[in-house]
Amino acid sequence: MAVATAQPRPTEDTRDARGIRVPAITTRYRGRVVVVSASIGAGHDGAAAELTRQLRAAGLVVDRHDFLDILPGAWGRLIRGIYRAELTVAPRTWGWVADATGGDTTSARTSAVLSRVAGARMMEAIGRDPAVVLSTYPLASQLLGRLRQEHRLAVPAVTFLTDMSVHPLWVAPGVDTHLALHPVPADQARSLGARNTAVAGPAVGPAFRPHHDEAERVAARLAFGLPERARLALVVAGSWGVGSVDRSARDIADTGLAVPVVACGRNDPLRKRLSRDSRIITLGWVDDMATLIRACDLVVQNAGGLTSLESLMSGVPVLTYRCLPGHGKTNAAALQQAGWADWVQRRQDLGAALSHAFSTPAPSVIDRFRAVDTIMGIAAGAPKILA
Repeated sequence: MAVATAQPRPTEDTRDARGIRVPAITTRYRGRVVVVSASIGAGHDGAAAELTRQLRAAGLVVDRHDFLDILPGAWGRLIRGIYRAELTVAPRTWGWVADATGGDTTSARTSAVLSRVAGARMMEAIGRDPAVVLSTYPLASQLLGRLRQEHRLAVPAVTFLTDMSVHPLWVAPGVDTHLALHPVPADQARSLGARNTAVAGPAVGPAFRPHHDEAERVAARLAFGLPERARLALVVAGSWGVGSVDRSARDIADTGLAVPVVACGRNDPLRKRLSRDSRIITLGWVDDMATLIRACDLVVQNAGGLTSLESLMSGVPVLTYRCLPGHGKTNAAALQQAGWADWVQRRQDLGAALSHAFSTPAPSVIDRFRAVDTIMGIAAGAPKILA
C-alpha cells in the first residue's frame, strides 16, 4: 500500500475578497490520488474538478475517472439517459425513485451488484499503489466501499458529499471517511451510519468570488448584455434547464421586484418559450458562470446543487423556489437549516422573500477549507478530523 509522504513548507493564510480566511496549504504531499466522479449533471464533475485542482496544487499526481465509463457495456449511457429523461420529462418520478432507494437493504444490494459487474474494472482503473481513492458520486462510493469490505481495495476510500442533503445511497459501509459541505449534511451522514465524517467545506473554484467594486459588476453585466441598473434575479436549473423554470421566471417578473435572467443551459426549447416574454432575459449555455453570477443581485435555484454553492461563495444570496422532487426538496430543507438559502414554498411568499434577499447580505459561508489536508491525513493514517 502506498502512503502519502509530506514535506512541511512555511506558508501564510490569505483572505478572500470579503476578508474571510482562506487556510494555506501547510503541507506539500507526494503520492497519487484516484478521483472517481460521474458525468451526470455538473455537480459531481464540478466538485471533482476543484478537488483535483487542489490536490495537484499540493504536489500530488491525480488520475480522474468517470464512473459511467467504468461500468460495462451501455450501463453508463443507460443510467445517464434514464436520469435525464426523468428530470426533463417526468420529474415527479425522480422523487419516487429517490424514496424507493432509501431503504435499509438498498445499499447492500446495490454494492453487491456493482461489485460483480464492475469490481474488476474499477480495480483496473484505480491501478497500482494509490494513496487514496476519492469519490464524488454515490454509486461509485457504494462500489468502493464494497471493494474495501472484500479486501480487494487496500487503500482508504473517501466520499466527498456534493449535496447539502444526504441520500442513504451516499453512505457506504466500507468507505473510510465521508467529507461534508457543512455540519448539517455531516450530521445526516452520521445518522445513516457513516463511520467517520469530516466537514471539508464546498469544493468551489477560486473564480467564484464577490465582485471587487461596482465597476466590475457593471462590466460583468455589459459582457452579457444585461441592464446596468435593474435588480437582476438569475434563475438557474442546471445544464439541462429542468423543472418549472418557465413558471419561476414569470412569477419573479410578476412581482415587479426584479428582472429574471434565465440560464437555460442546453435547453433550447425552454429559451425559445421564455424569449416570447419581453420581461424575461434568456441566455443559452454559459461558459463563464462566475462572471454571470457576479453580474446579478440574487440567484433563484431549484436543485440545491453546485450553482448554489458557487453563488454563496460569490457573495450573492440564494433562494430556492419551485424545487425539483427528491434531492431538490431535501437540499432545499438542508440549505434553509444551514442558514444558506431560504426556501420559498408558496407563490404568494415570493415577493416578500425577494425583498428580504435584496436587503440582506448573503450569508457568510464557512471558510474555503482545503480538503487536501484531510484527504491526505486519512491516507497517511493521521487522526480523523471529526465534524
